[in-house]
Amino acid sequence: MLPLLLASSSTYRRELLARLHLPFVCSSPDIDESHRPGESAIDLVKRLAEEKARALADSHPAHLIIGSDQVAVLGEQIIGKPHTFEKAREQLMAASGASVTFLTGLALLNSHTGQCQVDCVPFTVHMRQLDQARIERYLRIEQPYDCAGSFKAEGLGVSLFQSTEGPDATSLIGLPLIRLIDMLLVEGVQIP
Repeated sequence: MLPLLLASSSTYRRELLARLHLPFVCSSPDIDESHRPGESAIDLVKRLAEEKARALADSHPAHLIIGSDQVAVLGEQIIGKPHTFEKAREQLMAASGASVTFLTGLALLNSHTGQCQVDCVPFTVHMRQLDQARIERYLRIEQPYDCAGSFKAEGLGVSLFQSTEGPDATSLIGLPLIRLIDMLLVEGVQIP
């Protein structure tokens, strides 16, 4: 098996990949993550996932490189990481009673052969009706300012959900393991 490389500095993605009990290393790619004019959210996350993987191909020949990128979409608007309490409160107020779709781009690049598998896995969260007091209590406890959508689904953020739907709940956290396993199997990786 070629060595696995996770092209990310995300602790969330690292924790998810560790669930597969495969040895891997991490390295953070340096790419421009700007949204291109006219680019759909799906095209954006697929492009960025592949660019992250390809950015490390020269420095990691003969590796299986995993790239991933995620955006949250509310209505027609892409919402990113809030970075501040105020922005997080604004995002959650806008999402109250609505549905937020998380699009997670995934790429698996074989840097030896150049073969790259790319996909996008959607996951939708239907939010409860939220008032400002509840939102502020949540934000003070969990401080999810580095999370698209302003909540941590793997933590207390689940209390904000009415329901969820999608093919792979791990995609909500940032790395769709079910789809990744499919890709790894194509490359001959045996998953325990």
